[in-house]
Amino acid sequence: MTVEQQVADYYTRGKLEDKIMTALRSAGKDPDHLRAEDLAQIDEFHLGGRQATEALAEFLQLRSGMHLLDVGCGIGGPARYFAGRDCEITGIDLTEEFVSTAVSLSRRVKLDEKLTFRQASALSLPFAEGTFDGAYTIHVCMNIADKASVFREVARVLKRGARFAIYDLMRGKDGTLTFPAPWAQTPETSFVASIEDYRRHLEAAGFRIEHQRDRREFAIEFMQRTMPGASGGPPVLGVHLLMGEQAPLMLKNVYTAIVAGELIPVELVAIAG
Repeated sequence: MTVEQQVADYYTRGKLEDKIMTALRSAGKDPDHLRAEDLAQIDEFHLGGRQATEALAEFLQLRSGMHLLDVGCGIGGPARYFAGRDCEITGIDLTEEFVSTAVSLSRRVKLDEKLTFRQASALSLPFAEGTFDGAYTIHVCMNIADKASVFREVARVLKRGARFAIYDLMRGKDGTLTFPAPWAQTPETSFVASIEDYRRHLEAAGFRIEHQRDRREFAIEFMQRTMPGASGGPPVLGVHLLMGEQAPLMLKNVYTAIVAGELIPVELVAIAG
């Protein structure tokens, strides 16, 4: 089994949409009359949730009608946010269940006309050169060893001068990461790299780095505010639905690594040459 197959299998939960609908009903939502905002606690599968997506969007110089590429779209939370900003989004993901759920949820909130989702690999994007006005990837490259190839592919499908925004967990000081983590059950499918590695591969792909921001304090505050207490269970709505029963342990491991400086959530924005 390839690493990509292992990654796709890891994220596959089985009957994910049914679980999301059950959780929404328990939270008092009507699945037949949903707004995109009703999904925000579930579908923003990254540190900082919707707040982090909004912060990253500030650097993409959005304009009406932009066509953006979402690399590793998950169940489509950020894509629906950008669609709400009057952009057209094409999202790709390895996990078939994520893609089908993204399609269905987008239809439920009536944003499907602006959104296209397909199963594909970031290492071989199925698009022509110069297709997109911008691109972003959020908490995805921790699962990809060959970041150089991903960045070359993104550069290929972007128009000249387009922005590529990244928000990932990156290596801080040396240390052995503890698993499971939200992106990997074991080290075999975890490829967390340093900020320097990202910058080097982006520049080699022809990008010019425009923005870099350490989001460690933001992430710590967010996790302290949103993680359940020792005696409390998870909220009715939350990204634990995408992580499964080990969600509390996964979040604890990530929080500990961020506090220790072993992991750093980082924003990078680069311009295609």
